Amino acid sequence: MPKGDRPIVLYPAYFDAARSRAEGRRVPKKASVDSPTVEQIAAAAKALGLQPTIEEGKAFPSSPWKREGRVLVRADYYKTSVVKKVGERLRASR
Repeated sequence: MPKGDRPIVLYPAYFDAARSRAEGRRVPKKASVDSPTVEQIAAAAKALGLQPTIEEGKAFPSSPWKREGRVLVRADYYKTSVVKKVGERLRASR
């Protein structure tokens, strides 16, 4: 499957400063924020030129009872670099 065919999934847990790395945070503390929403993540992704799509009612796999939603983006970059850039942009917007 060529790069860019599958969307990159971004959960709010990836950017939540209250979570540890073991609990799902994927960005450094300096790029994380308190209680991010899918709308804020989508706005940060859009500012980076990605085309975000919000999916409501989806849950982060390690906490299925908390249905915060998720953001899907398409990019020709690795997921780790996309997550870090979105986290930095999200932090700068607050």
